[in-house]
Amino acid sequence: MSFTLDRALMMLERTPAALDAALRGLPDDWVGDGANREDWDPRAVVGHLIHGEIDDWVARGRIILNDGEARPFTPFDRMAQFDRDLSDLDALLDQFARLRADNVATVRGWQLDAAALARSGRHPELGVVTLAELIATWTVSDLAHLAQIRRWQACRYREAVGPWRAFFRALRD
Repeated sequence: MSFTLDRALMMLERTPAALDAALRGLPDDWVGDGANREDWDPRAVVGHLIHGEIDDWVARGRIILNDGEARPFTPFDRMAQFDRDLSDLDALLDQFARLRADNVATVRGWQLDAAALARSGRHPELGVVTLAELIATWTVSDLAHLAQIRRWQACRYREAVGPWRAFFRALRD
């Protein structure tokens, strides 16, 4: 499928509601405590998504639009969520929803055309990337993290499903 900005923004707008439906009101054994740096639970994933809204996607988009390749992106700390208070999941979900709404509105406000989407910036590890690639990656990141959350939750019943575990790759890997 080819990238289109409208479809990417359509997906990005839906992530807060998907997270809310998947997580709000669940007991801690279904959302985790946000402490495990090796196996991110849903609470840690939401913290990571918040950090991305603050320091990654739109910030890097601005760098591409304002400076192009002349100014490399600031490296993104993928573990920064562990430096914040992750105790109130409902507050985290609310914060993420606000940040995401603001960021999608910002991107829409840029009124990007094909030429703007083709503009490039410099990623500190990957080299030259385009604005379209950045926004596509933002979209895929959301989808991957939603899957990560559901997989973590599915694994709560890894033993409970008994022999049916063989039918679920998410429980075998």
